[in-house]
Amino acid sequence: SKLVALFKHPLYNIPIPEVTEKDKLFVINPMEKFSLHSSGSDEWVSSSKAETLLPTGKTAYDTFPTWLKFHVGINRYELYPRQDPLLSTLLRDLATQRIISSVQKSGGTQLKLIMTFPNYGQALFKPMKQTRDQETPIDFFYFSDFERHNAEIAAFHLDRILDFRRIPPVSGRLVNITKEIRDITTDKKLAKTFFISPVGNVCFYGECSYYCSTEHALCGKPDQLEGSMATLLPDKTLAKRRSWCSPWRRSYHKSKKAEWELNPNYCTWVRETPPYDRGHHLLDLIDMTILDFLMGNMDRHHYETFEKFGNDTFLLHLDNGRGFGTHSRDELSILAPLQQCCSIKKSTYLRLQLLATQPYRLSDLLREALAADPLAPILAEPHLQALDRRLGKVLVAVGHCLAR
Repeated sequence: SKLVALFKHPLYNIPIPEVTEKDKLFVINPMEKFSLHSSGSDEWVSSSKAETLLPTGKTAYDTFPTWLKFHVGINRYELYPRQDPLLSTLLRDLATQRIISSVQKSGGTQLKLIMTFPNYGQALFKPMKQTRDQETPIDFFYFSDFERHNAEIAAFHLDRILDFRRIPPVSGRLVNITKEIRDITTDKKLAKTFFISPVGNVCFYGECSYYCSTEHALCGKPDQLEGSMATLLPDKTLAKRRSWCSPWRRSYHKSKKAEWELNPNYCTWVRETPPYDRGHHLLDLIDMTILDFLMGNMDRHHYETFEKFGNDTFLLHLDNGRGFGTHSRDELSILAPLQQCCSIKKSTYLRLQLLATQPYRLSDLLREALAADPLAPILAEPHLQALDRRLGKVLVAVGHCLAR
């Protein structure tokens, strides 16, 4: 296994700083127990109502479902640890846990569902909109592209291979539209949009500002539909997040260019502007830029951080559905922050160099990681080959900066 070898490499074992109580997203009560009533009703019982004696050798933490352990483990430095024993269980839960509720997520340009499990875990479901071998049409603007379920799955694994670990875990899943969406939804607006197609497939389209119409309906075969299931982050009422507008945001206009596309000295201004004027915020943004270039994602207009940690924390890499749309063309403008600022974390640069070598070739690592997903194969082979080509271009860009 190339993945096992990668995660044993010294570059993937650089220790993070010691995590103190103030560095944890949540400080939990060690006596608080998670319990579901034996009667079958779904209720979270606090320690005052639960049994006072836990099974021998078990702590209250052991009673937490995997999604809650994931939330409790989030800290200032990482969303989840490198060698996280929870990860395989969390991915399996996303793919297999019984769905007891499906409602449409409000906002956004395309249809997404929030699905709830019996243990209170929740996932964001993005349905399949195009096949693996379809490329985004060359005349499409980036902001009118589909969001792809397989891109969300691949982005999670790529982010982990790059050792960023800033994307919540994502798994593929085959969902029964009839039993797991239509028959259990309490969303009246969503419920009105189901219909049977002329060939007998179950379809729906929901309500949103883009691609929510009978012409863009999502149809099962006859009611089986692929999608990505992403672990939800803690509710914003419990863990506030700050949304930042990317300085390299595109204009989202058919003919107008953004300031960074016109001003070659744009980064000088960014470096003098909070929060990029101190700390590692700018370097973290350049990490995100490299991730986006590797998967061809032009749609990174905002990113988020956990408010509790201020400016001294990692950036969350959310909403990656517009990646992996084109393998035959590389969008070099995505690399503008790296090219204009000529800055990169040393650790990131060393890992990128490692991933360009034969024993740790990036395409081989991602192919291996994706092979374990329930919907494998996740990416068409040309997308995997494009990763190696793009990685070479990132290293060339860094080389130009070093030469300067």
